Amino acid sequence: MKVVICGAGVIGASTAYFLAERGATATLVERCDVACAASGKSGGFIARDWCDGQPQAELARASFDLHAELARTLDADYGYKRIDTLLVAGSDRGGVDRYRAMEAPAWLDGHCAVHSAIGSTDTTATIHPERFTRALVDAACARGARLVHGTVEGIARDASGAVRGVRVDGDEIAADAVVIAMGPWSVLAARWLPLPPVAGLKGYSVVLGPRTPVAAQALFVEYENAAGEHSSPEIVARADGEVWACGQSSDDPLPVDPADVSVDEAKCREIARICGALSSRLDDVDILRTQACYRPICADAMPLLGPVRDVPGAYLATGHNCWGMLNAPASGRAMAELLCDGASSSVDLSPFDPARLEAVRIDAAAD
Repeated sequence: MKVVICGAGVIGASTAYFLAERGATATLVERCDVACAASGKSGGFIARDWCDGQPQAELARASFDLHAELARTLDADYGYKRIDTLLVAGSDRGGVDRYRAMEAPAWLDGHCAVHSAIGSTDTTATIHPERFTRALVDAACARGARLVHGTVEGIARDASGAVRGVRVDGDEIAADAVVIAMGPWSVLAARWLPLPPVAGLKGYSVVLGPRTPVAAQALFVEYENAAGEHSSPEIVARADGEVWACGQSSDDPLPVDPADVSVDEAKCREIARICGALSSRLDDVDILRTQACYRPICADAMPLLGPVRDVPGAYLATGHNCWGMLNAPASGRAMAELLCDGASSSVDLSPFDPARLEAVRIDAAAD
């Protein structure tokens, strides 16, 4: 079976890996670079039970466990580490002691108080997202997959309407199936396929290089600045010593090319400033990277995993919102099962069938 996967983010990479593991011929097509968008700029925080009570609960639990398995079997160090996760209150104006319910770790010595532990080494972990995505691509290519750099220009279909290939930079790559896994840029494929709407939510983040080691942990913070404005920064101290943090967003429209995603340096500086206010070890440190990315999200904020209606051989794998890095392994494995066997045996994909949003697509087309 020949499968072309459009997009070499973590969802496309995971799908290619599990297809290659099954002996299918997988071709990844990427316009920019592996993990060039959200898959390379996310925090890499994963949690086993934080999706409980949602349609993606089974997917998340299966994927968290699969992450642990991949950390043992992939021949790469991408910083997988089980961590503790804390809920923290912070303020430029002080007065947070009333929220203090437990002792803070030594490095968290600024204007803040730890309210509670919301994750443990049993339930939360961290990975370096770009390295993880590249490890999946490298492992897939070692098993016969290939990576093609180019721009997808269309889907070729035979006389019956079924997929026969993918047009890339003027050439056609033959395929029995195509998987659209371009994150928020999957919306571009709506020119060739009847897809539900996919949007992009823009967020900013920074990567800091502390001079004094910081314990690998994750913080979910409720912060009040000097003007009384509230934000919810997230801080992930990684196993390699880097610290990733986010907490600023914007409604900038999605550019056509991922390479054109702009960074608001002022928003990134504010994220770094808050980190320094929470911890002296994060004050006046090197800002290694300032960055921005768009998370893919659809109408009900659940993933889109399954066949495209009325186009045999066309599939969609996107819309994971903030849980793309968490849910990538189980999503990729399930998509490989669907493509090779006709159904997923590891998790139930019915809650993520793109057809559930068919009415949304029709309404959007009417507008």
